[in-house]
Amino acid sequence: HVQLVESGGGSVQAGGSLRLSCAVSGATDMRYCMGWFRQAPGKQREWVAAVDFEGSASYTDSVKGRFTISQNHAENLLYLQMNDLKSEDTGTYYCVAEVGLCIDSFGWRREFGSWGPGTQVTVS
Repeated sequence: HVQLVESGGGSVQAGGSLRLSCAVSGATDMRYCMGWFRQAPGKQREWVAAVDFEGSASYTDSVKGRFTISQNHAENLLYLQMNDLKSEDTGTYYCVAEVGLCIDSFGWRREFGSWGPGTQVTVS
């Protein structure tokens, strides 16, 4: 497993932007599917976006056109650029990783073995 540490969370007004970062360490010589989940207070954890090693990405419908997931393999960093933030984007955001492909027989994976501790995003 790799180790993941998120940063970049904070408080922002509706319509604003934040960029989350995830530092990846450990077995970085393997190919991973990387992604982001979030959890709002009192709600279940929600898959937000994922990106495969080649850069193909997928997003949950509520963030399409507003969020962009990207990665820097040389620096072992994963990003989530969040624009036009809404109050419903509030929550703890988790960076996730899993060895292998992002797409399985059921579509884009939702199961990930490595999780970061999370970073809080508050939109008011």
